[in-house]
Amino acid sequence: MDHTASAGGSANAGPRRGIAGRLHAFLLRPEASVIVVAVVLVIYFQFANANFLTDANLQTVSQFIAAPVIIACGEIMLLICREIDLSVGQVFALAPFVMERAAHAGAPVVLAIVAALAVCALIGFVIGLITIRLKVPSFITTLGMLFLITGVTLTISRGFPADTPGGPLLTNIMGNWGYAEIVWALGVVLVMHIVLRDTRWGLHTIATGGNVIAAAEAGININRIRMGNFILTSTLGGFAGLLEAFRIGSTDPLAGGSNIMFLGVASGVIGGTAIAGGAGTIVGGLVGGIVLGVLQDGFTLQGINAFTFDIIIGAAILLAMVANIHLARLRGAGQA
Repeated sequence: MDHTASAGGSANAGPRRGIAGRLHAFLLRPEASVIVVAVVLVIYFQFANANFLTDANLQTVSQFIAAPVIIACGEIMLLICREIDLSVGQVFALAPFVMERAAHAGAPVVLAIVAALAVCALIGFVIGLITIRLKVPSFITTLGMLFLITGVTLTISRGFPADTPGGPLLTNIMGNWGYAEIVWALGVVLVMHIVLRDTRWGLHTIATGGNVIAAAEAGININRIRMGNFILTSTLGGFAGLLEAFRIGSTDPLAGGSNIMFLGVASGVIGGTAIAGGAGTIVGGLVGGIVLGVLQDGFTLQGINAFTFDIIIGAAILLAMVANIHLARLRGAGQA
């Protein structure tokens, strides 16, 4: 009888240990804590304002989320390999003007979009070239490029907004339909998640950030990885700017800027990407962007001063970094 009871107790304990183990493993994931925070925030703002989960407001929230998340996908790849792009917010503003000028010159709008993205990719290539070949830290390279691109954008636009070209169908597909931006953002997240987790490029990006010397000795072309991620980040920044231009219907030369860049970086960091390199998740960047978008929209609905949002972002980044460092130590100690 005692043996039977003991066996029954062990059988019941097994599933409990299994559930507890899976929960423990989930909580040690880099993006786990921010997923919990996102869920809590959605519940809180819905109770605070019944309009939060209405269709109209969800469209607004999705528009707050989309551009930073797209930019975060590129910044995460750079952060993982110990680089950063401070100029991507200015590329965000430049791309729509390149498209508008190309369309004004007679190019079909689709080709104008391709031309704008090609210019963005070229900017990323130049950044990579200066950083890698001339050995200038990417922080300095992209800081200088930030001002350079701002000047170019203001020169092209003469400081005035411009209408976004394109017919109704293309405009709706590219951003004017309420959920178009977030659909594009989720598509980018899906592709980049697969790239980071399931391709050689992603593996080599992580290896480059984890130990650049060991990666080079293993035969990884670390310069090609870094160059590719600079080009990727600039291109994604320009793509996000194009989507925003189609959504609004016009382009402001002062749109985006440092604010959108910092929101992208913050989304990645809050989502579990390590500033020191070698670790990060695209899904974490998505969840980080959701948290920031929900906070921004929730504060707006409640009439809270916009300056408070900056306080929350700063606190969230600090807390995220503390949590990530602590969890990394636990994983390193074999407790994951």
